[in-house]
Amino acid sequence: MSDEFPRTRPRRVRMRRPRNARRRLSGFSVNRLVPNALTVLALCAGMTAIRFAISDNFPAAVYAIMIAAMLDGLDGRIARLLRATSHFGAELDSLSDFISFGVAPAAVLYLWTMQQLHGAGWAIVLFFAVCCALRLARFNTQLGVEQPAYASQYFTGVPAPAGAMLAIMPMFAAFEWGDWIVRSPYLVGVWVAGVALLMVSTVPTVSVKKFRIPQHLVMPTLLGIGILAAFLTTAPWPTLTLLGLVYLGSIPWTVRSAQRVKAAAARRPETVETPALTPPPPRALGEGTAPTSDLRH
Repeated sequence: MSDEFPRTRPRRVRMRRPRNARRRLSGFSVNRLVPNALTVLALCAGMTAIRFAISDNFPAAVYAIMIAAMLDGLDGRIARLLRATSHFGAELDSLSDFISFGVAPAAVLYLWTMQQLHGAGWAIVLFFAVCCALRLARFNTQLGVEQPAYASQYFTGVPAPAGAMLAIMPMFAAFEWGDWIVRSPYLVGVWVAGVALLMVSTVPTVSVKKFRIPQHLVMPTLLGIGILAAFLTTAPWPTLTLLGLVYLGSIPWTVRSAQRVKAAAARRPETVETPALTPPPPRALGEGTAPTSDLRH
């Protein structure tokens, strides 16, 4: 009976899940979320600075902008270390920079002293925010464009975080030495307008991305960082004011350095013509040595 009616195994039917469902279940790794989380925290710090300024807590507002600057300096480097760079992260970082370093400093400065000029004061801080947006837009458009080798060593104009720190430098001085000079809306207005022009200018400024520290200077550099941290904790406002002045003083040196590097790149030929290799003449029978050639490999 078993020969007349052989047993057959039922066929298994495999159900394939749609690709969209599998992508939704996979989700994002933690590595991709860490840089974006830092960017969101920087955005929150910038918005919190506006809240502190509304409640007349201007030192806390300045600290919030500084925290946003530190987080902005970390998110990009962590994204490259974790290999979690993406177009979404780049767009989010740009929007966060505009809020934290364009809108927040403008609002804090207006509430601190620029509102005394009424419409003129608002126009100046609005000009600063617009220049910050233009500077970020120019930076984003240059991401996919091939730049000369020497251009990667410098920033074009003052970066947004550095511009925000320079714009609120009068507040550093006022917190330490009083409001009798630096809180003048006329002086602050001229200062903020000058910083805004530096942001949208084509002046080369220092960039630490390509900066290399020699091996024999590693220990002195670490010692200097420790001393700087000690001064920042004991006398933050004079130290920040001095750092801002040093940064401004480095701009003429950076301009001269960029001009020298550009001139050297222009004198260097782009392509080196190599002579065509011609095969040696045929060797005669009985010759033990090949003919000499001027080409050296």
